[in-house]
Amino acid sequence: MPYEEKRPGPEAAHHIILEEREQLSVSGVEEVESFDENTIVMLTSRGTLVVRGEELHIEKLSLDGGDLRVEGSIDSLTYEDGGRERGGLFSRLFG
Repeated sequence: MPYEEKRPGPEAAHHIILEEREQLSVSGVEEVESFDENTIVMLTSRGTLVVRGEELHIEKLSLDGGDLRVEGSIDSLTYEDGGRERGGLFSRLFG
């Protein structure tokens, strides 16, 4: 059986724009895993992103384009798994 190296395909661009802590736009969204008015968990092209706040509402969701828009009082944005590429620039250079 020939050896096949798994190479990651081109990833969707991932951008986050937060306006006045009340409007959040995220691109590169692959899946929304869970959501309620206090927490939204989504899988992005750069890892699992958790949005926490109050009265959160998904205003726009386009998985075809990978775009998500959230409105509410946003308290924090956290990546749970650190993205698909572990570590920062130096760990990639010297690892």
